[in-house]
Amino acid sequence: MTKKLLLSGVFGPFGVDDAYGRKENVMELFHNQVTKAQGPASLRFHHRSFGLYFLAENVDAPVTVLDFPSKEQFVAELRRQRYDAVGISFIAPNFVKAREMARLVREIQPDAEIILGGHGAAIEGVEARIPCDHVVRGEGIRWLRRYLGEPECRPIRHPSLVAAEHKRIYGIPTPGVAGLLVPGVGCVNGCRFCATTHFFGKKYAPFFSTGEELYRTACKVADDLGTDDLFVMDENFLKDADRARGLLACMERDRRPLHFAVFSSAEAVEAFGVENMARLGVYFVWIGAESKRETYEKNKGRDLHAIVQDLRAHGIAVLVSGILFLEHHTPQNIWEDIDFIIELGGDFTQFMMFTPLPVTRLYEDYKQKGLIDFDLPFEEWHGQNLLNWRHPHFTREQARRILDEAFRAEFDRLSASTLRMAQTYTMGYMTLAEQAKRDPWMAMRREKLRERAQELRLLVPTMYRFAHNELERANVARLHASCEQAFGPWTLRDRALAFGARALAEAHAIRSRWLGDLDQPAFRLQRYRWPDPAPRAIKGSDPPLRQPAWQRSAWAAAAGSD
Repeated sequence: MTKKLLLSGVFGPFGVDDAYGRKENVMELFHNQVTKAQGPASLRFHHRSFGLYFLAENVDAPVTVLDFPSKEQFVAELRRQRYDAVGISFIAPNFVKAREMARLVREIQPDAEIILGGHGAAIEGVEARIPCDHVVRGEGIRWLRRYLGEPECRPIRHPSLVAAEHKRIYGIPTPGVAGLLVPGVGCVNGCRFCATTHFFGKKYAPFFSTGEELYRTACKVADDLGTDDLFVMDENFLKDADRARGLLACMERDRRPLHFAVFSSAEAVEAFGVENMARLGVYFVWIGAESKRETYEKNKGRDLHAIVQDLRAHGIAVLVSGILFLEHHTPQNIWEDIDFIIELGGDFTQFMMFTPLPVTRLYEDYKQKGLIDFDLPFEEWHGQNLLNWRHPHFTREQARRILDEAFRAEFDRLSASTLRMAQTYTMGYMTLAEQAKRDPWMAMRREKLRERAQELRLLVPTMYRFAHNELERANVARLHASCEQAFGPWTLRDRALAFGARALAEAHAIRSRWLGDLDQPAFRLQRYRWPDPAPRAIKGSDPPLRQPAWQRSAWAAAAGSD
């Protein structure tokens, strides 16, 4: 008999203080840990729980995916349809939610097996902490195929998913979509603090081994979604330089330009070459700078400032990531690292607390030394509020204050990230001018940079209106002059769109002032390979419970695609 599976992320709401979570654990990547101090200029968007869809796509059994349900919606689904197994994906800060969901499964469907997955599955002794039958650590597709008795080594079927949804800047919806592309999972660099590299055994498991395979998949995702922009979810995409070069060769062969946002280490960027990245169509790269003094192998001997500025000059926006409260940090020297990260001059800056997470080498080391505070609930293990280990030089309150000050200092000195992105795309447009004259391929790349810069240029009046200091106002004026030089004066259409954008931003600011600006991700329900149009309710079950008001529109949208 074919097993029926329910795969679910943890329930909402998120970013609130309640019995299950903390207000600092906001379910928005940039607004949580990158642009959090930038007020209305902060980039806002949500990501789906991508792993759930990959699992559902790559087995033959009937599967239901619940993404960002409420607790009531999760219960309603358990009462609506009998399942042989329920998979719960979670991270450490959502431990209590996962435990409550497992309890509900045992209560409502005691015969269903419970499968725990996601990075939360790395929690030490999770089998004894959360009622379950299986724990999946590492890459889960092959595990699930084995569990279902299906062939384990079939090719990966890549779903066509939007990378980010509900995208806004200053409350203004941003045009276009980017598709998700996952070339593989894991990383071989083995940085001692990194949960990803250790969760996958310090190895890289490619889903697509060649540039040709990756190109065909990228084209399918792009065609399905009607876009040429792709967010590449790969810990160090350029590390496999041969595959990236093969991808570029396929695009040039077919005259099919695609555009990529990627993660890559400084050593991989340097080896691949910034000009080659521009040729490949990279428009955003996330680089781990980590620390000035504690230099990891990936950064040794490299001029990170020169790399970041060269990337920006070629029209590639850079997110620079730094780690605070390392062992050597004291109140007297920590600003040396904060200043170092800020002075790299990226378009975006991430600051994270040094956090030993389960499965990492750092965790094992600190556990042996008795430094981890196991009395601190997992809800706080997210690196944006409280240290989860006993730092010899900082109290928790000091660390929280310094983290906030670091984000504020970055914003004060560098201005809004949106402004910096506009500067980067304008610089890239000008840098590629000579190459574009002799190379039609680079002319296409340059034209895309013009489109990106022109879209952000429409926000210039909004940037000026919401500039938080004189430096930012001066930077907006310089951006306006650069755009005039590169693209010419405003057209009447540009002026009308810019006026409309500012009006939307003003309305958003008023709404946020009175109602707050916390956004909840939309609930998604998707069924795969169900034999019946709609699952039948279990005998004696209650009708579906009423969902919270903040999710009703999302529920209606999901029901329409059920």
